[in-house]
Amino acid sequence: MRWHKLLIALCTLWAALPVQAERAPVVLLTINGAIGPAVADYVHRGIENAHKQGAQLVVLQMDTPGGLDTSMRAIIKDILASTVPVAAFVAPGGARAASAGTYILYASHVAAMAPATNLGAATPVAIGAPGAGKGGEDKSEGKSERKSGKSGKDDGPAVSDTMTRKQVNDASAYIRSLAQMRGRNADWAERAVREAVSLSAKEALKMRVIDVVAEDVPQLLKRLDGRRLKVADTERVLDTADVAATAVAPDWRTRFLSVITDPSIAYILILLGIYALVFEFSNPGLVFPGVVGAICILIALYAFHLLPVNYAGLALMLVGIAFMVAELFFPAFGSLGIGGAIAFIIGSVILIDTDIPAFGIPISLVLGIAAASAVFLFLVVGLALKGHKRPVVTGREELVGSAGEVIEDCDREGWARVHSETWRIRSAVPLKAGQRVRVAAMDGLMLDVVPETHQGA
Repeated sequence: MRWHKLLIALCTLWAALPVQAERAPVVLLTINGAIGPAVADYVHRGIENAHKQGAQLVVLQMDTPGGLDTSMRAIIKDILASTVPVAAFVAPGGARAASAGTYILYASHVAAMAPATNLGAATPVAIGAPGAGKGGEDKSEGKSERKSGKSGKDDGPAVSDTMTRKQVNDASAYIRSLAQMRGRNADWAERAVREAVSLSAKEALKMRVIDVVAEDVPQLLKRLDGRRLKVADTERVLDTADVAATAVAPDWRTRFLSVITDPSIAYILILLGIYALVFEFSNPGLVFPGVVGAICILIALYAFHLLPVNYAGLALMLVGIAFMVAELFFPAFGSLGIGGAIAFIIGSVILIDTDIPAFGIPISLVLGIAAASAVFLFLVVGLALKGHKRPVVTGREELVGSAGEVIEDCDREGWARVHSETWRIRSAVPLKAGQRVRVAAMDGLMLDVVPETHQGA
């Protein structure tokens, strides 16, 4: 009888084990800093791998001041197309989801925040600060809020031109559509764009901007346990109470992309590539500078393809470098060099077409690179060009005109020492041992010489 009870107990435990093993994992992705091409690639690959692993949830933990519009929209497209629900979580305490982070929060299946965090200020950065059009703060605070269905009006800061209104209206409509899709507060979302308002975690929960407030990821997963989410026209029930989230760190590809898409790094790479090619062309045959230059330029162009580059700025940089190089060939009393330096600096300043601080090129770096460029072009390339003008000191050309000393008496042919080397010589007049001669021509390994006293005869 005891054996029967033991067998029944073992069968019960055995039946329970697969249930525990079948619980789908939770994937944790982390965004810490400005949102750019590398972050978009990291999130895309993270969601893709979560689908392959059969994950039940992706937690996107964020602390971001915003980022590039193209990268933000790429992340949102991945979230909307994902077959795995995504929970955007602003954490830890003190973190924020400003600008682009607010859009991502609204697009996610679950919006969550930790205490002492905030979100909002979603006005497109390129438009400028709220109220900038009138040179002051927004005086309309405290007046009636915008009502649903009136998104065509502009109740926020004054706008100065049609392009600005188009950008504001486009951003407002975009975030409103995300809010309506997820059943969140669409009116406040539009205010975040038009008036750059912000909310704390407690206020955001009260105004139905977010769904959950949690201290950390484990508490978030406990509070999401049993929640029903609609994903890709299907309903999912989360089973996350005792599941530990699996953190996914950026791989080498994402880290490499993060480095080269730093505008300062891309800027230095393109200049390093150009200068390496200039040095290669001024010294043909070195090969190494040409190889390095070609690689740097290709990597920089790939980075520029992902960044908001103003190609007029890149053209001005190239023209500036061309003018500074031309100054070495066609001395113009500094006009080409100074004009080239000015064009180079202006092009560098306007190269990255965004006002987002994390994606700008520091003016100190621009001025430092401009000074270094001038030194490189005027000294290094200048010395290389001067080297081409020096007389040849080796080879066939160097032997012609060189002086030597006859080793033995000879009538027409004999031997002489030229540059400490013994050469077969030929002369139109008899020569004596020890007599000084000068090389007039070279025929194979035979030197035609003339006595120094008869040179030019």
